[in-house]
Amino acid sequence: MKDTKDTEVLPATRPLRGTASVPADKAISHRGAILGSLATGTTVLRGYSPAGDCRSTIAAVRGLGAEIEEDGDVVCVTGWGDGGPAAPDGQLDCGRSGTTMRLLSGALAGFPLKVVLSGDPQLMVRPMERVAEPLRAMGATVATAAGGVPPIGLRGGSLHGIEYELPVASAQVKSAVLLAGLRASGPTTVIEPVPSRDHTERLLRAMGARVVESVGGDGPRSVRVDPGGLEALELTIPGDPSAAAPLLVAAAMVPGSDLTVVRVGLNPTRTGLLGVLRRMGSTIETVSESGDKSGDAAREGEPIGVIRIRHRPLQGTRVGAAEIPSMVDELPLLGLLATQAEGTTEVRGAEELRVKESDRIAVLVAGLRALGADVEELPDGFVVNGPTPLHAGDVTAAGDHRMAMTFAVAALVASGPVRVAGMQTVGDSFPGFMATLQGLR
Repeated sequence: MKDTKDTEVLPATRPLRGTASVPADKAISHRGAILGSLATGTTVLRGYSPAGDCRSTIAAVRGLGAEIEEDGDVVCVTGWGDGGPAAPDGQLDCGRSGTTMRLLSGALAGFPLKVVLSGDPQLMVRPMERVAEPLRAMGATVATAAGGVPPIGLRGGSLHGIEYELPVASAQVKSAVLLAGLRASGPTTVIEPVPSRDHTERLLRAMGARVVESVGGDGPRSVRVDPGGLEALELTIPGDPSAAAPLLVAAAMVPGSDLTVVRVGLNPTRTGLLGVLRRMGSTIETVSESGDKSGDAAREGEPIGVIRIRHRPLQGTRVGAAEIPSMVDELPLLGLLATQAEGTTEVRGAEELRVKESDRIAVLVAGLRALGADVEELPDGFVVNGPTPLHAGDVTAAGDHRMAMTFAVAALVASGPVRVAGMQTVGDSFPGFMATLQGLR
């Protein structure tokens, strides 16, 4: 089923059963291409994500002089070399990808290069001062437009290491600072209030950088990187847990469902949704693979495995700030799931949702209310009282791929068709999503 601008999704008439695979992890794909551009030699990325956002990263690093060869889903990245990145022809287009813009800002900050990073209108309203501030503190010249939004004007070079405490946990900001730290005059340390996804740290270590992390836990965590170069690597990228999430939530909601997702990433900084699903009553089993194949992501510190979920009656739950970073992309799906759970579900500490591709709190609440849900909007989250039957209706994804998939899944438990405006945006993260969902029905 093609992902079109407006898609009518019908209720599920039978359980979701079977085995599915999902596109490769977006976060690792972005980072693999950018770190490969910084490295000596040719980095081989097997299973590179087909998502539109990750295509933007490929186009951007190519525009900076990296040599890119593609053979299906295998992407080979030969780095910029001793001369560093080349000045792009005009502004550097990051598409709709905030990850591309933020991580490249950090990667480029250590080079004597003038560049303007720009993108599609949707990207041009997202906050970038959070990246600009620490890069300025390191010695780069960084300008943003009024309100701290793109475009970003960057002049890099002659950086010094800093200790920077993130005001809000953000893997993108953390990564930007760590990448800049590779070319600083001394160590660079980032302190985050709670742990965020750690793909950058894992890849840096696998590519030869010296990375020192504090002992884990749910409290503040520090990551230090020492200056130095990177060596190319070969990597097979696992399936994206955020792409698996809509399928898992669909199976959790539709009675009788029994779904298995294979070759998916099980990085503990990305699997917060699984813990919440278990807490709400879903039966979930995960089986890790050994990762003993040459070049497998598990050998580079990224656990991979199989997730099986079976439908069970659901109970409401509460999610606070400490859990948000490990499931920030999945929170709209949790709001939907809560409409089918007994009792109240409350999410707090999630104000970051308001500055994603859309204001996901406002879009979620409006959409669920249009389908009959009992949901309250909070400044930093939402409250859902359930269970409530959902009915047919029209909703808008507001140009946001996560919201498009959330509302498509909502249709499975509605009493009639749900028309979702903006379904074409799912290609930003999960090309072919509707066909995959239809195949499981």
